Amino acid sequence: MLSRIEIKNFRGFGDNFVFDLTQPRNYEFNSFAIKNNVVNKAIIYGANGSGKSNLGYAIFDIIGNLTDFLKKVDYTNDYLNAESENGIAEFKFYFKFENDSLTYKYSKKNFNEIGYEEIIINDEQIVFYDPSKRGTPILKLENTESLKFENFYNLKISFVKYIINNSSLSREYKNSKVFLEFIKFVHGMLFFCPSSTKVYYGYTATEQFLFANLIDDGKLVNFEKFLKSVGIHYDLVEYENNGSIRAGVQFKNKVLDFVNIASTGTYSLLILFYWLEKLDSVSFVFIDEFDAYYHYDLSKMIISELNKLDCQSIITTHNTSIMSNDLLRPDCYFVMDGKSIKPLYAFTDKELREAHNIEKMYRAGAFQ
Repeated sequence: MLSRIEIKNFRGFGDNFVFDLTQPRNYEFNSFAIKNNVVNKAIIYGANGSGKSNLGYAIFDIIGNLTDFLKKVDYTNDYLNAESENGIAEFKFYFKFENDSLTYKYSKKNFNEIGYEEIIINDEQIVFYDPSKRGTPILKLENTESLKFENFYNLKISFVKYIINNSSLSREYKNSKVFLEFIKFVHGMLFFCPSSTKVYYGYTATEQFLFANLIDDGKLVNFEKFLKSVGIHYDLVEYENNGSIRAGVQFKNKVLDFVNIASTGTYSLLILFYWLEKLDSVSFVFIDEFDAYYHYDLSKMIISELNKLDCQSIITTHNTSIMSNDLLRPDCYFVMDGKSIKPLYAFTDKELREAHNIEKMYRAGAFQ
């Protein structure tokens, strides 16, 4: 699980910005939201421009280093903080896997140019490489003794990714096991926004792709049930339009194309439905602006569904109606102001209990 991230000189984050998920309180309700003493389900609030989306971009920068999933991103042209003087962005990721910890640190001049990389497992430096020094890398992973570095220096890729692609690591060794857990977690990370088809996990889910998936995989019936569960009673059918098979809505006398009649919010449910179908196989999901077009009852239902899943989830929202102890707890709601992000309980000296209406308290200015 991701337990902490520190960001410096990346986009809107100038000075060291810390998002710490390892400070849960001893609340006795909704214990599912905490796993291995790390917040497993988090909801982030913040004003427009407070950095919520940039936090997601920072977390998923690791995908660009270690996988081939990140095809196109929107933040590469303005990668460094505009007031940065040293021209280097720095990232520190902290993970917990049962009783083991792993830290991945690196620096970058831009999205594609990686500086130093370091991996620490259980307080021991296992990997270190700094291309500016061109020395022999530090590498203490079993079954990497024969790894050749001559070819690596010209590849201009992450050293850690080079290890992944060119080693036969075995889980029978402690460090290799933790390292492989880390790689598995990273490969299972998913970023999406229901109000946009832009994603940061492998490809862009275009409208054509979304509907092809529904029709080819026979999920149109499931999508119809999903819509009806949130009060949208469409009878969905496949129909041919200009030689292609489309998803349509059956009315008494004709079939109309789903895209043409769906509201913005209803269309966003298609994107949400597609990705929710995949959450059983992911390790971590960051959903930005998750309920921008949703009724508050629908937002609550979606949070309840996310709470049932095993993956670690972080969502951003402006919707205070879901700030409730019925859904999560005060150590899982975070408030972000551009310079810091803290759990809700950190903004009050009052002892928060399950019976408290924290939304009402929030609106009344109790958390200052």
